Amino acid sequence: MNEELVTALDVLERERGIDKDVLLEALEAALVSAFRRNFGATQNVRVVIDRSTGDIHVIGQRRVVEEVQDARMEITLAEAAALSADYQLDDIVETEVTPGAFGRIAAQTARQVVMQRLREAERGMIYEEFHSREGDIISGVVHRYEHRTAFMDLGRAEAVLLPSEQIPGESILPGARMKAYVVEVRRTTKGPQIMISRTHPGLLRRLLELEVPEIHDGTVEIKALAREAGSRSKVAVAARVEGVDPVGACVGQKAARITAISRELADEKIDIIAWDEEEVQFVARSLAPAKVLSVALEPDARAARVVVADYQLSLAIGKEGQNARLAAKLTGWKIDIKSEGGRP
Repeated sequence: MNEELVTALDVLERERGIDKDVLLEALEAALVSAFRRNFGATQNVRVVIDRSTGDIHVIGQRRVVEEVQDARMEITLAEAAALSADYQLDDIVETEVTPGAFGRIAAQTARQVVMQRLREAERGMIYEEFHSREGDIISGVVHRYEHRTAFMDLGRAEAVLLPSEQIPGESILPGARMKAYVVEVRRTTKGPQIMISRTHPGLLRRLLELEVPEIHDGTVEIKALAREAGSRSKVAVAARVEGVDPVGACVGQKAARITAISRELADEKIDIIAWDEEEVQFVARSLAPAKVLSVALEPDARAARVVVADYQLSLAIGKEGQNARLAAKLTGWKIDIKSEGGRP
C-alpha cells in the first residue's frame, strides 16, 4: 500500500495539480484521528509518512517529569535517560507505537482523504472558472424549476436563476436552452453557487457585443443603456470610425441582428439610438419613436423641457410613462414632456 500511495499521490500532483506535500500533511492529520478512534488511545501522538517510501509511523509523545501521574502522557527522567542522556525535564520523548493492524486503517483513511481533497480541488477549479466570468454571458439548459426558481445545468456546475432575476411573463421550461448574465459566484461548502440574471442590463450589453461584430471589435461603442426587462430597452450607440452607421450596424440587414437579440430576451423591444455629445440632440433622440419639436435644458436642475406635437404626446410618454422613463435613465436628464398646445 505504501508504494501505491506514493505513486498515486505523484499522479494526482502531475495530472490534477494537487500538491503532494499538502495531501500528505492532510493524511497525517487524519491518521492521528483514525489511530485514536480505532485504538482508544488518549496519548499524544503524531503520524509521520516517509515522503520517499510511503512508510507510515505512529510516534507516541510523552513529557519528561519528576513524578509520573499518567504513564500514557508522561515519563520519568530516569526512564528518559535510559533512552538518551540528552533528555531533561519538560522535554518530549518520542517512541514509535505503530500498531500491527494499522496498515488497513491507513489505507481506508488515505482513500477518504484523497477523495475529499479531489472534491475540494474540483470545487476550487470550478469556482475560479466561473468567478472569472462574473459580468459575462453563459449558456445552459434548464434542468429543473422549483418554487419559481430555475436551475441551469452548465456542465460542471449549476446556476441559480431566482424569481426576481427572471424576465416577467417569460415561460421557463425544463430542457430549454437560454443565455444568462453571471451576477455573482459564491463559495459554499457544497461548491460554488453561481447566481445568474435574465433581467440585468449587462445581459443586453453582452448580447449586443456577441451579435454585432462592430461592437465586439470596437468600431461601434455602447454609450448608454436603459432596460426594463421583458418590455423595452433603449441603447445609445456611437461610431468610433468615420463613415460607420452605428444604428444600422446594431439593427443589421432586415433587422436580423436586433431581432435575434429581441427573441433571446422574450421579444423585448429594443430601441437603438444614435448618441450625440450635444445634449439637446441626444435628449430629443432618446424619446424615439416620438418626434420632438424642441428641447430646453436646465443644467443646474439637470432637467429637460421637451415639446412634441399634440398627436405625438402619448407616443413620447409611452404606456404608463415607460418611454419617457427609459429616456430619462438613458440620458441622465429629468424629462418633462408637453404637447405643442401646452398640454402636459
